[in-house]
Amino acid sequence: MKKPQKIVGTSLMAMLTAVSIVLVYFIHLPLIPGFAFLEYDPADIPVLIGAMMLGPVSGILILFAVCVIQALTVSAASGWIGFVMHFVASSVLVLIPSIIYRRKKTIPSLILGLVLGVIAMTAVMIPLNLIFTGIFMGTGVQTVASLLIPAIIPFNLAKAAINAVVTFVVFTPLSKILPRYTVV
Repeated sequence: MKKPQKIVGTSLMAMLTAVSIVLVYFIHLPLIPGFAFLEYDPADIPVLIGAMMLGPVSGILILFAVCVIQALTVSAASGWIGFVMHFVASSVLVLIPSIIYRRKKTIPSLILGLVLGVIAMTAVMIPLNLIFTGIFMGTGVQTVASLLIPAIIPFNLAKAAINAVVTFVVFTPLSKILPRYTVV
């Protein structure tokens, strides 16, 4: 990558990281009544857009920066557990569609990648919740397991799906003008 392209790419990554943090700071709301600790936030949308624009590695770098900043500020109460869960789950959501889209930059590829990313993130969150949520909440695995069907799985599916749909709606028109500004 040439030096001006690196500067543009790095600037886009920084901007998308900032947008992600602003979004999580202002928008975080419970999706499932009765389970207020399961809060939706749109932080993954700018990360997904960055991964589609700049590639999977850049997407993961943006995500890492977002996770660190979020863990130290907005979500400081969740500590290292929140950081690990956010980074692993969102990595799956970001990597799958960005790898698929990078191979074939078409709308059907984007849709396929986003759908597979949503399913994979939801699946990855099952063992992550069984391992870490009990530790974080001070309850056992049995308590967390009892929440999987009524709360945790629907929440993760809804969160990932909302982020994927919004990403699609925002990124699709952007993808038409991106060839002029390609930095990868």
